[in-house]
Amino acid sequence: MKITLKDGSSKEYAQPMRVYDIALDISEGLARAACAGEVDGEVVDLRTVLEKDCTLNILTVRDEAGLRTVRHTCSHVLAEAVKRLFPDAKIAIGPSIAEGFYYDFDHAPFSREDLDNLEKEMKKIIKEGHAIERFTLPRQEALSYMEERQEPYKVELIRDLPEEAEISFYDQGGFVDLCAGPHLMSTKGIKAFKLISSSMAYWRGDSDRAQLQRIYGTAFGNKEELEAYLEHLADIKKRDHNRLGREMELFTTVDVIGQGLPLLLPKGAKMIQKMQRWIEDLEDKEWGYVRTKTPYMAKSDLYKLSGHWDHYLDGMFVLGDPQADKEVYALRPMTCPFQYFCYKNTQHSYRDLPIRYGETSTLFRNEDSGEMHGLTRVRQFTISEGHLIVRPDQMVEEFKGCLALAKHCLTTLGIEEDVTYHLSRWDPNDHKKYIGEPQVWEETEQHIREILTELEIPFVEDIGEAAFYGPKVDINAKNVYGKEDTMITIQWDALLAEQFDMYYIDQNGDKVRPYIIHRTSIGCYERTLAWLIEKYAGKFPTWLCPEQVRILTISEKADAYAEKIRRELAANDIDVTVDNRSEKIGYKIREARMARLPYMLVVGASEEEEGLVSVRSRFAGDEGRKPLAEFIEQISREIRTKEIRREEQKAQEN
Repeated sequence: MKITLKDGSSKEYAQPMRVYDIALDISEGLARAACAGEVDGEVVDLRTVLEKDCTLNILTVRDEAGLRTVRHTCSHVLAEAVKRLFPDAKIAIGPSIAEGFYYDFDHAPFSREDLDNLEKEMKKIIKEGHAIERFTLPRQEALSYMEERQEPYKVELIRDLPEEAEISFYDQGGFVDLCAGPHLMSTKGIKAFKLISSSMAYWRGDSDRAQLQRIYGTAFGNKEELEAYLEHLADIKKRDHNRLGREMELFTTVDVIGQGLPLLLPKGAKMIQKMQRWIEDLEDKEWGYVRTKTPYMAKSDLYKLSGHWDHYLDGMFVLGDPQADKEVYALRPMTCPFQYFCYKNTQHSYRDLPIRYGETSTLFRNEDSGEMHGLTRVRQFTISEGHLIVRPDQMVEEFKGCLALAKHCLTTLGIEEDVTYHLSRWDPNDHKKYIGEPQVWEETEQHIREILTELEIPFVEDIGEAAFYGPKVDINAKNVYGKEDTMITIQWDALLAEQFDMYYIDQNGDKVRPYIIHRTSIGCYERTLAWLIEKYAGKFPTWLCPEQVRILTISEKADAYAEKIRRELAANDIDVTVDNRSEKIGYKIREARMARLPYMLVVGASEEEEGLVSVRSRFAGDEGRKPLAEFIEQISREIRTKEIRREEQKAQEN
């Protein structure tokens, strides 16, 4: 048997060998560091026996798959610790994930004190250093094994395995768990770990199933890497929009109002107002859009005509009983069918197209309660929605224009580098989910693929993520916790014009069906605000700040001068406040800095006498004394151009 190693060298053996034993044959150090093996490109357990020629790579904690093995083993150590301290807990599943691991338990919620005690117990288990042994059982014996241990979730998992599946278990010193592996050879291989948090999770992600308690943790190859990661988590918590947005008084939520229905407070409302006015002016004045304003609800007849009643009913808020013999209404989850009737109100010729409808739309979607999170996943939201009615020969160029507009918005906000592009395709194996013929789907998907390639936009393809009426480009971004959300969508629709009997008169006088582009330019304003909070840690570009300048008086003698400055700034459309409290100026400066304000103007008797203002900014610290007109010109230009100023090091020292 010839084993070809990663460096191109080879080993030959006359008998079958475990991956671990081959690592040991190479060197004792490698065997001690080994976490798993990679055989012909497939990750396998160190206990795997090799019987024929193959390529072999010994994986250590420096390899992603090796680190996953450490984390997976750590999740089993957590499960054993939970069973030791909370014997009545039932164990569910415990995989490794991108930055650590989790394990789900049927148990009462875990407190931080519980997690601390579990960490101590895990350290004991690791120190005991039990060898981890793998064994298999026939299906019926496996079921009986877990039934005797009163582990119903494991029993269900076994029942759901294919008949031909090998059912394997891992035993670490008496604690046995159902698992496919791979795992370390011993618990001693875990060098540095931390339990991060706990939360509720539904069994198998189904909100109709049991509510479990999920404990999240992480593990690394050494304490230094763990400490660096924990510092990273601390920074994430500081940036988490759900925490920071409330701290900055941008938004709040109230139980009696409802989950997923945030209240935008004056500062948050001001920021969304700035974005909304910018987008509306941009679309209308520079990109040729016309405004519509349509109802927040409609009869079920409209949604049946569009297909949403059949394909999207679970995501809608229905007003009335669909079974009763009376009119039923629903809050709109989208604006497209309303804007179609704006188009149908007038007969159009081929010369009229394209028509680009834009609307700042308030929409309603019945999101699952487990999906609600701050401003990123809500049940009522506002979106920069638009629909372009175009001739088929205009479709490609107009689609490119929608992409260009989206990129312009992302670049202006300073977040274009943070997104990924996805071609969301239909699933040809699930025809019931979509309308239209396969040929139409294949052609439209290929058009989008060619557009993205021509524009040199890197993208990935996601099967099954298309809208029911057409493929789309989803522009996604990750929040601080790594969860990806769609920020902007551009959809190709060659089907719905038929259902709504939309047409234009071509040059021959014939009725022709138009194509439709469904798109957003900035997406959902609430989600974008959440994204910006996390991107900038609350230190927004000046043009977006709800409070752009705060005037700080040194004493009450400067109050009149401060008010004069405030009026001049306000007259130049600058958002300004005055802090004339009877506090020391150092205290006022610290408070303004904590509020993440872009500019402070300190004024006292000498500034008034000379007609100046002392400028302090979060970008450069003390910028010195300037004539007010000079400062107004500076900040007005910054606001007008939507400049993104970067903080200088000396600003941190002031």
